[in-house]
Amino acid sequence: MVDKKQVYFFGGNKTEGNGKLKSLLGGKGAYLAEMASLGIPVPHGFTITTDTCMQYLNDGNFSKELLAQMEDALKKLETSTNKKFGNSKDPLLVSVRSGAKISMPGMMDTVLNLGLNDESVKGLATKTGNGRFSYDSYRRFLAMFGNVVLGINSSGFESILECKKTENGVKLDTELSVESLKEIVNEFKDLIKNKTGRSFPQDTKKQLIMAIQAVFKSWNIPRAITYRKLHKIPRNLGTAVNIQSMVYGNMGETSGTGVAFTRNPATGENKLFGEYLLNAQGEDVVAGIRTPLAIDSLKETMPDIFKEFIGICTKLEQHFKDMQDIEFTIEENKLYILQSRTGMRTVRASFKIACDMVDEGLIDKNVALLRIKPSQIDRMLHPRISSDTKYTAIASGLAASPGAAVGKVAFTAEQAELMAKDGIKTILVRTETSPEDIDGMNAAEGILTVRGGMTSHAAVVARGMGKPCVTGCGDIVIDMNKGIFTVNGLTIKEGDFITIDGTKGNVILGKLELKSAGFSKELKRILSWANEIKSLNIRANADTPEDAELARAFGAEGIGLCRTEHMFFGDDRIALARKMIMATNETVRKEALSKLLPIQKNDFLKIFKVMDGLPVTIRLLDPPLNEFLPSHDDLVEKVHELEKEAEAHHEKEINEIRDMIEHSLVLREINPMLGHRGCRLGITYPEIYEMQVKAIMEAACELKKDGIVVAPEIMIPLISNLAELRFVKKNIIKVAEKVIDEAGIKVDYLIGTMIELPRAAITADLIAQEAEFFSFGTNDLTQTTYGFSRDDAGKFIPYYIEHGVLDCDPFSTLDQEGVGELIKIGIKKGRSSRPEMKMGICGEHGGDSDSVKFSHAIGLNYVSCSPYRIPIAQLAAAQAVIEDKK
Repeated sequence: MVDKKQVYFFGGNKTEGNGKLKSLLGGKGAYLAEMASLGIPVPHGFTITTDTCMQYLNDGNFSKELLAQMEDALKKLETSTNKKFGNSKDPLLVSVRSGAKISMPGMMDTVLNLGLNDESVKGLATKTGNGRFSYDSYRRFLAMFGNVVLGINSSGFESILECKKTENGVKLDTELSVESLKEIVNEFKDLIKNKTGRSFPQDTKKQLIMAIQAVFKSWNIPRAITYRKLHKIPRNLGTAVNIQSMVYGNMGETSGTGVAFTRNPATGENKLFGEYLLNAQGEDVVAGIRTPLAIDSLKETMPDIFKEFIGICTKLEQHFKDMQDIEFTIEENKLYILQSRTGMRTVRASFKIACDMVDEGLIDKNVALLRIKPSQIDRMLHPRISSDTKYTAIASGLAASPGAAVGKVAFTAEQAELMAKDGIKTILVRTETSPEDIDGMNAAEGILTVRGGMTSHAAVVARGMGKPCVTGCGDIVIDMNKGIFTVNGLTIKEGDFITIDGTKGNVILGKLELKSAGFSKELKRILSWANEIKSLNIRANADTPEDAELARAFGAEGIGLCRTEHMFFGDDRIALARKMIMATNETVRKEALSKLLPIQKNDFLKIFKVMDGLPVTIRLLDPPLNEFLPSHDDLVEKVHELEKEAEAHHEKEINEIRDMIEHSLVLREINPMLGHRGCRLGITYPEIYEMQVKAIMEAACELKKDGIVVAPEIMIPLISNLAELRFVKKNIIKVAEKVIDEAGIKVDYLIGTMIELPRAAITADLIAQEAEFFSFGTNDLTQTTYGFSRDDAGKFIPYYIEHGVLDCDPFSTLDQEGVGELIKIGIKKGRSSRPEMKMGICGEHGGDSDSVKFSHAIGLNYVSCSPYRIPIAQLAAAQAVIEDKK
């Protein structure tokens, strides 16, 4: 049901909304209302709600109630500006801009100068005494309306403009005469008629309705959809539309427009950062068509305006308690703030700003933690060029987004996407990026543009994505027809490797070696705060001593999953593992196991030492058998080679290989993920698990004698019923107690199971009679719940997500409604039998922030993830506690 109030006016004491209504008014509308209430010089206007957007997208029309509320708001706007919409002598002109609850910079559409027509353009020229300004505004409006509302490709308008500049021998739009602009206006109108079959609408009310509808529809244009997927923004939020009276920065040298951040969005430095252009409209700054000036130079050009602007920036940051991204216009020496929003920033800047604002007393630690996205921690460890690497840059531009990237040159977003799908890393090289390039920007490792400043589209989007970016590299000349760019006498082809350094703004030919950026002091502070607050333990998935050391370095509080089958990889080990699996009798299998025992024991000794008393959960062997079987094709080829040599001494070897082929065919499974694996292997071949338990306990006993505390947790995989668990547990206890008796030393250990089958979750109360802990294996539990093969589901899951069949990949973010419900059942039933039972998850979801928060909510004791994702889990676990309190 749509709120009866669908239109909210903002401006002075008539302002109806406020900053708390972001869901209804969108971020832009809520901030405009809040700023108007604070007395900030905001051009007046009104906001149509996000609910109205969703209603329009569903119904395809505007209600009479909405039209009436819009008419009323328009009258208020006319009164407050002392102008009339559609008036031919002194017209009220407006901008029509989108504004979703969550900022999506450049992703949806905008129309400026709406309200102009063939008559009012003349009146505007007379009123202002500036015909050039009037017709420049009209041609901008025609191009935007034609593109956004009528769907005409913007290249048609750009081509006409470029031809007119060439014809007049000028480089900049501002150098065109009034007569030239009038000719452009007529050619733009002809283009619209030729492309649509209809004349450009002169009725200003019709213009307004068509523009609002177009901006609503832009919620579902491809680039907006892509952005929402990348940032996990729900598709049902909709966008508000803001209709705001126009103010003009293109009225001569006493006018201008710009974008500024209250702090540096690249570094986090507490210093005003931004750019502006004189005699320009806002789109000129972000498009990078003209080279903007640094905001500091405004102090010299317009000192009074600069002083006023500094005061407003300080007021807005103090009020909203966050770094602000502010768009402003100066119209004939009068300052207007068009919008303010929470500023996009690099990951490094995010951490610095959060820490600085805590130190400044602007926010507390909890607010700081909530401001950091867990995914940003992953980006924080971006690669960079080592400080001792020597190189010569072939070009330099602006260091728009830090970090370094190596890739092959791609000149179009489409090419970058295609190359990325083939596993090829790319650098997207463009004259300038536009919102249509969003897919290619996401696919690329980094972005390089010829034009554009620090607040250009490329810079802002790259910072938001956490990708390195160099902008304004003016020495580069791109030839799209030849698929090359040239710079300082060099020619670089599409597909050639380049390296870009977004920290210094350099472009380097070829591939440079990159290294991890490491933890900054701010990130360490953030994580220390998180660890003070969180209640979930964060363990690591670690299979080797090296993994265990890495896990400790990242702050692991134990190992939640040691996959023993991974210990068998490597040329020397895989041969023994294959011999064990391929054995046709117990004697041969035990011979292979006797050689594997010291290898396993040595690994456990090292892992236990590294973990130094922290719990280590060891999953007994769980291999899909096909992973250990020799390649059928390789064996057949080997037989053919030996037969060709036709030497008698090969006969025995040929027969042995044929036996291997025959046995491997017997063992090979159609669906190995649901085959002879996990506890099924331990039940049918108990000697395998006996060897592993012996290795674990001998290592534990030896270390205990040396005074090192060991806390082994032996986990039995793929249990489906209580009988399986009892069978395997009995043998484990038998071997473990024998080792303990022979060593003459007491070692405490637990025996638990991995809940990764729906039946196990549903019968958890029975299984808990024997299991001393549960670890939910969410990878396989997702697989068996959905009936998806995680190895094959990648072929259709992207299609499902694109078409709304799934909201996200269930193998990346835990499905709370289905798989999560099974986990909740397992927890409740398990603890009904064993109230203090320790439980956690150990699938890939253990490093996903949403899944970590869900784990906290349902009462798990720990999550386990790869070492590199431990900081992500730490932050998410802390945020879960803070959100609970709120």
